[in-house]
Order: sequence, then structure tokens, then C-alpha cells
Amino acid sequence: MKSSYSDAPHDPLPFFITGPGDPDLLFFAVGVVLVLVLLGFGALYFTIQAIPDRMASGTSKAQLQIVGILGLLSLFTMNNIFWIAALLFAAIPISKIVLPVKIREKERRRVSRYGRGAN
Repeated sequence: MKSSYSDAPHDPLPFFITGPGDPDLLFFAVGVVLVLVLLGFGALYFTIQAIPDRMASGTSKAQLQIVGILGLLSLFTMNNIFWIAALLFAAIPISKIVLPVKIREKERRRVSRYGRGAN
């Protein structure tokens, strides 16, 4: 009777195919790499998320609180518009926004008190 297997040696199996009872090293390596990549992307995400807070750290307390609240809103709601607003608030000091408004308000009061056409 002739055997179904040839006497010629078979090609070796690839390295990722393991025998029964052997540990699957490729599975563990891919798992470790996946966990490290996820942790890396998480750290990158939170670092980018903290950019407005770092920018506003030298400003007034009110501005820092507004930037922090907008940053938390963007973090929890996943709306990028809050993060962009926080970035804009951190980049522009509040005094540059409030001071021109106060000057305009004083000018309006002066004009309304004396009248526009009165000399």
C-alpha cells in the first residue's frame, strides 16, 4: 500500500503558526503594541487638549477660568468649536476686548449728555 504522504520534506510553517499548546507570541506582541499605541494617542490627545490652558496660564483668573470651562466642554461634548473658542480666548487677552468696549461706552455717554451737534 502506498502512503498519501510523500517522502520529500515539507516546507516549514510560517513563524506565526504555532503548534498545539505553544504560546502565540505574535498575538501577545500585537496586543502589547496596540496597548502602547492607544496610550500614546491618548497622551497626545490630552496634550493637544491642554494647549489653550497653557496659553492662558499667564493671564487673569477670569480668563483662565473661561478657557478652562470651554476646554472641559470641548472634552466632554466632543465639539471642536468649544476648543477653538478656548484657543481664541487664550490667544487674545480680555483687556484688549474689554478696554475698547469701555472706551466706546464712555464716548456714548459723553455724546448723549452733551448732544451730538452741540458745540
